[in-house]
Amino acid sequence: MNYVLPFFSISSITMAGLLIIFSTGAEASIGVNYGTLANNLPPPQQVAEFLLHSTVINRIRLFDTDPHILQAFANTGIAITVTVPNDQIPHLTNLSSAKQWISDQIQPHFPSTNIIRILVGNEVISTANHLLIRTLIPAMQSLHTALVSTSLHRRIQISTPHSLGILTNTTPPSSAKFRRGYDTNVLKPLLSFLRSTSSPFVVNPYPFFGYSIETLDFALFRPNPGLFDQHPKLLYTNMLDAQLDSVYSAMDKLGFSDVEIVIGEIGWPSEGDIDQIGVDVATAAEFNKNVVTRVNSGTGTPLMPNRTFETYIFALFNENLKSGPTSERNFGIFRSDLTPIYDIGILRPTFRSSNPENNTATPVRASPEKRWCVTKAGAETVALQRNIDYVCGLGLDCRPINEGGLCFLPNTVKAHSEYAMNLYYQTMEKHEFDCDFDNTGEITTIDPSYGNCEYQA
Repeated sequence: MNYVLPFFSISSITMAGLLIIFSTGAEASIGVNYGTLANNLPPPQQVAEFLLHSTVINRIRLFDTDPHILQAFANTGIAITVTVPNDQIPHLTNLSSAKQWISDQIQPHFPSTNIIRILVGNEVISTANHLLIRTLIPAMQSLHTALVSTSLHRRIQISTPHSLGILTNTTPPSSAKFRRGYDTNVLKPLLSFLRSTSSPFVVNPYPFFGYSIETLDFALFRPNPGLFDQHPKLLYTNMLDAQLDSVYSAMDKLGFSDVEIVIGEIGWPSEGDIDQIGVDVATAAEFNKNVVTRVNSGTGTPLMPNRTFETYIFALFNENLKSGPTSERNFGIFRSDLTPIYDIGILRPTFRSSNPENNTATPVRASPEKRWCVTKAGAETVALQRNIDYVCGLGLDCRPINEGGLCFLPNTVKAHSEYAMNLYYQTMEKHEFDCDFDNTGEITTIDPSYGNCEYQA
């Protein structure tokens, strides 16, 4: 069966999703879009500590520059993408205004908060708002110039996310191109800016918004007849690959196949309206787990082989204040009490859900008598480095956090300090003061071990 790939604009949807980065030959890292359209969310500090200690997520995307959230993630090492709301875009074409925005929104938090990217607006082209579209690139240029003036341009990227509504002729993928009028007037100069600043082209592909009952297996990575693209003689076995290659084909036609592609949002709701097919907890878990596996595999796509992708899976939490159909409020992978709705492989071992189809899944915690010493969120990097130097200088076994050791990755001061601090705490008499470290440590009953890296207890 030849599957048609409908691409819907979802500019009215502000989502919170997981992130996975698209690059050549490297393992993708996993992050999450952190949306806040809800009245039952946990405090940002609690969210930061949960993501840091209980998941392997190392990136988040915000839909604004909420100072409370940015402060909560200070000194965690988690990479942060922030967003300029659409209505602020025209104002930022003025260089003085752009410099003031960087001064007010970014510099108070950087570098203690690891801000890596500023997204200017969200799916601006799909709004069809001529003022926003006309001022988008000038605003991006002004913000970049403002970053240059503060010597932050090599640390922070500028981009803007797009729905797949910017494409036409998407079946088969090799025939895809950008919509007439936007191709040479907007997207070509935009891609030129991204290339010159080494920034990615961010897209929001949603198989959920493009599937039908006939193409559900194609959307969910299940066995299916596939889509054969006659021109390059390539077979597509899932909708995401076809969507990504449609974007690549459109970029290639304008001469920008070298610009990196990042998946800004992708996800599947766990609950929908009564007439929706394929919308339940099990299907959401299946889709998102397959996405994580796919983008991490290094397989790439038929037109972009041997690649992994930076991807933000939608979403961190359900957002109960969103309008629209039921599904809009149920893209989250965690409840507001931080228990998983389902597990897609991003939880550290002690938090794994034993049954991803069970809507009452609860985290598996360490036994009450066990304690570990971990770093406090917000601890200064300089202080954490002193902790490493002190513990390892005592002659304790720090080989696991040396290069090649089981706990060397992630290669951050915070991660290495946490291992060293716990090593000291366990080696001593496990008094509370053995985990103080000048008020940079705290005791937890949640095992911080991950992968093959085991923390003593």
